[in-house]
Amino acid sequence: MYETSLLEPIYAFLHCETPDEWIDEAKKPENLSIILRDHLLCELKAAQSAMYLIRKYAVDKESAATLLEWFKPYEEFVYKKVGSLESLKGKSNISKRITARADAVYSQELIDKMVLLIKEELHHFYQVLEIMEERNIPYEAITASRYAKGMLSNIITHEPHTLIDKLIIGAFIEARSCERFAKLAPYLEDDLAKFYISLLRSESRHYQDYLSLAEEISGGDISKRVAVFAKAEADLIQSPDHDFKFHSGKPITIN
Repeated sequence: MYETSLLEPIYAFLHCETPDEWIDEAKKPENLSIILRDHLLCELKAAQSAMYLIRKYAVDKESAATLLEWFKPYEEFVYKKVGSLESLKGKSNISKRITARADAVYSQELIDKMVLLIKEELHHFYQVLEIMEERNIPYEAITASRYAKGMLSNIITHEPHTLIDKLIIGAFIEARSCERFAKLAPYLEDDLAKFYISLLRSESRHYQDYLSLAEEISGGDISKRVAVFAKAEADLIQSPDHDFKFHSGKPITIN
């Protein structure tokens, strides 16, 4: 289905695999709706996180405004239920140049990698929405899982450590997404399985981009911070969780 070598660095990076209990819950047909709705929102949140990083640390005012406009139709759809699959078609393409501030400390590479990530995540958002419409699964807002908040609680709150930590968190989120797509795909219908497998290459690259940016900006060894987040991430994935979502922990089921 895919090159196993693609996932080897992912498994080496993560400190645990997805528990079988999560797969058992995720493959139930009645849970497809929550998986797809949460996946949809995860794609937007991943794009937003990248956008917030470059708006805060790298781009000029005009580019910051361009980014907000770029996100507007997606955010209006998700938060205000304004728009449709048709109105979002082609919106993931942005032609205006995103330019670094004259005084930006961080490299153009941060902008380039995050803009590419944003384009891909917003395109994935559209693809998930297409799949939902094909299956007559309406979009309904759902609360976020504990996952991202749990990771963010470990951030050092002074620069440049805050940025480095956020990039490391981004790497873990993308790596876990990649691992879960691969684990869940064999239990899904063929078209959905093929879609999830098709995401592996981009998610794997996103994880590597986040990690390389963290290393570059740090200018030193980040292994201790990676270890902190690896432990936090594994704890969130392996510990009992009442709220079943795409990045949730071990499901607690009531018999």
